[in-house]
Amino acid sequence: MIEEAIRLVDEGVSVTLPVKGWSMLPFIIGGRESVILQKPVSPKVGDVVLAWADGCRYVVHRIICIEGDRVTLMGDGNLVGTERCTLSDIKATVSHVVDANDRPHEIDNWWRQQAAKLWFWLRPVRRYILAIYRRIEGLKY
Repeated sequence: MIEEAIRLVDEGVSVTLPVKGWSMLPFIIGGRESVILQKPVSPKVGDVVLAWADGCRYVVHRIICIEGDRVTLMGDGNLVGTERCTLSDIKATVSHVVDANDRPHEIDNWWRQQAAKLWFWLRPVRRYILAIYRRIEGLKY
């Protein structure tokens, strides 16, 4: 399914893809929300992308560092883990998150950008915030 989505994105078609997992909490809730993928133009730090990471799997994670052609990714819900890829391994950029009511929300608006920056700096206490969030949302491990 991902391969077909990548092929369509490469042709310039926007594709909606359901996401699994909690690595992008609290900004994308796996199993409840989907993402709209578009062809990457010039990925930058802060963008959420679909990438072939560490040469072994696809992830939808945020770019936290670009050094030349080398890219470091990290899921917003991850506490420490990062992945690495190259710019050519970035297959799509996420433009919108589609909520459980099928309403698309722009991922690159000012509020979400500021929230993502703050969230990045909250890494030392994310564990506690995410635990509270999961209880409120009723998410099970």
